[in-house]
Amino acid sequence: MARDTTDHTPLTSVSELSAYLAGGAKPKDKFRLGTEHEKFGFFTANLEPVPYEGEASISALLKGMQEKLGWEPIIDAGNIIGLGEKDGMGAISIEPGGQFELSGAPLKTLHETQAETEHHLAMLKGVADPMGIRFLGIGGSPKWSLAETPRMPKSRYDIMTRYMPKVGTRGLDMMYRTCTIQVNLDFSSELDMARKMSLSMKLQPLATALFAASPFTENRPNGFLSWRGNIWGDTDNARAGLLRAAFEPGFGFDQYVEWALDVPMYFIVRDGRYRDCTEITFRQFMDGALKGKIEEWEPTLGDWTNHLSTLFPDVRLKRYLEMRGADGGPLSHISALPAFWVGLLYDDVAFDAAEAMTANWTFEEVQSMRDAVPTVGLSAELRGMPLFDVARDILDISSAGLKARDYRNAEGADESIYLAPLDSILKNKSTLAQELLTLYNGSWLNSIDPVFEQYQY
Repeated sequence: MARDTTDHTPLTSVSELSAYLAGGAKPKDKFRLGTEHEKFGFFTANLEPVPYEGEASISALLKGMQEKLGWEPIIDAGNIIGLGEKDGMGAISIEPGGQFELSGAPLKTLHETQAETEHHLAMLKGVADPMGIRFLGIGGSPKWSLAETPRMPKSRYDIMTRYMPKVGTRGLDMMYRTCTIQVNLDFSSELDMARKMSLSMKLQPLATALFAASPFTENRPNGFLSWRGNIWGDTDNARAGLLRAAFEPGFGFDQYVEWALDVPMYFIVRDGRYRDCTEITFRQFMDGALKGKIEEWEPTLGDWTNHLSTLFPDVRLKRYLEMRGADGGPLSHISALPAFWVGLLYDDVAFDAAEAMTANWTFEEVQSMRDAVPTVGLSAELRGMPLFDVARDILDISSAGLKARDYRNAEGADESIYLAPLDSILKNKSTLAQELLTLYNGSWLNSIDPVFEQYQY
């Protein structure tokens, strides 16, 4: 996330929290998709990570991109930590370990998403190449230890870094050594949100399996296809994972709010300063927990918006829905991930078909899949059926949904072309993680260094 919110509108009741979420609803003809992707920066000369400061650095990359794009700098305690498009649509931000992120603008078609990503990468290459910097598109840092990974000067990350070891064993790995691709999608009503949340929550483990691309850690295989997926099993279970409420009848904005209220906070921002609030929940904050401890103790809408951004369920609700299950990957995956979800959720016939297929999947069955796929990927089973078979049916539904949207590029191709990498995975029965392991054990001669050459942007 590039910029934390400073909306000073006072909050006086829990109903206002639900009303804020409900305000995201929009007519179907106004639906858009926003794609985000992260990537690891590295020096081509020695494969070392890129630090924040220096002539060749993360801060220099941000300043160079600012000059090219004309976007506004985002400053935290005097340090540039991101860029925002002047109309508020797109943004560039940095993750805790220097992962470089594009948060794309809300766009109508996947063809626009592809063009946006290609433009971003071309602009970034123009800035990075003179510094000897390139970027790696996979889901987990393959070479550097946690100690070797740089740390970015961002106030919310300082608070998270202190807090994560108190609530799980893998939180720092999540922050500093993983990358993701995600897509943000709209809803038209509370019912539409609930249906989309339920379906996408059920299918998130399948997305993790399809996009698995993090089999290496510290120069060797780590025993997983999605190391990133495994990390989320013990990061901070109070704010991450599957939401049982999304599987139950009657789920809506109020139920999400009730869950979010009891998740410990990370911070509030007052006068540009971040104040650590990890000892209280948002419900306690609403009940006056900070009264007498700070001058401006009253909760604001900005506090709620920021709190929502610190929750990490597999599908996150803001004023839109975020699909969070996939590893980072190459350029083809950056368009394939939103294509997968748009095909399922933005066409009524496809949505109904996917919903019918998953209607009686239980929370326990989906949790079992979620636990299994980081290790065995698409070989995980649902009711005795390998996910390879489930994936074929779901991908056919997604493809049909994209064809029905019938948005064509200049060559006359519809959006289903962006599912090609997933079709290839199912045809070959091999995910990107499995391909990487085959190369490691074969032509790479048990070295992970070639991954930086073959999967760089």
